[in-house]
Amino acid sequence: MSKKTLVFITGPTGIGKTKFSISLAKKLKTDIISCDSRQFYKELTIGVATPSSEELSQVKHHFIKHISIDTEYSLGEYQQKASNLIDKLFKNHEHLILVGGPGMYAEAILYGIDKVPNISNDIREMLRKNYNNKGIHYLQKLLEKVDPDYFNKVDQQNPRRLLRALEVYLETGKPFSNYFNQKQKIPIHKTVIVKLNMSRERLYRRIDLRVDDMLNKGLLDEVKSLISYRNLIPLNTIGYKELYNFLDGKYSLDMAIDEIKRNTRRFAKRQITFSKRFKDSLDIEDPFSIDKVMSYLK
Repeated sequence: MSKKTLVFITGPTGIGKTKFSISLAKKLKTDIISCDSRQFYKELTIGVATPSSEELSQVKHHFIKHISIDTEYSLGEYQQKASNLIDKLFKNHEHLILVGGPGMYAEAILYGIDKVPNISNDIREMLRKNYNNKGIHYLQKLLEKVDPDYFNKVDQQNPRRLLRALEVYLETGKPFSNYFNQKQKIPIHKTVIVKLNMSRERLYRRIDLRVDDMLNKGLLDEVKSLISYRNLIPLNTIGYKELYNFLDGKYSLDMAIDEIKRNTRRFAKRQITFSKRFKDSLDIEDPFSIDKVMSYLK
């Protein structure tokens, strides 16, 4: 296999991508580029399972905690900056590792996106007003109607992504999914896609245990510390919105925790479905070993 290879480590949330990618990066003596958009924000740690300080110290990571939660940050901006960084890092590395669940941020790096038009303030404000008044179900129903392809692969509990897709549709009359390189799916770089797989039962058990661990590490305190930002879209996502419902008296704490687990399992299920789009992947079964990847890269 020729040199200069982008190795994309993917799999559903909670499966162990962080640990596996760090072990592989140490073997390859290379850097890790994150395409997990929830880990971009400086203020979010426990609820988004950001790698620990110890883990971050073992391997150089990029696009982890690099922007503030109140920063407008688009998929197109990430794609441009990450692609430029990849080109720069390839000057000194034979391999680079891209890590994240399957989704639009990963596809933007692997396959590129067409230039997305600027959105008028009127459309942006109208959608946000409707979202604030009618809730996320309004966004979900509208997006399912106008762009079912994107709706079926997006995190349907992430209002920022729903809003972005609807902004593009209302501005241009074209589905957001049209702006991705859907026809040929030719990777920009030489790419090896590594999918981590385990039984659904074991994965769901890991997810439940991880949520418990987040609570033990202080997730509720993190949520309380961010209450002044609670109306921002990144905090209307799994792990945060449920605990705000608890603080508002809508849920008991046990109910909020159960909802976090349930919503995370549903998200993982959608990720598993979406990852089937990667046909030519190297599948690694639990228990994970990097030897298969290293042999493949030789």
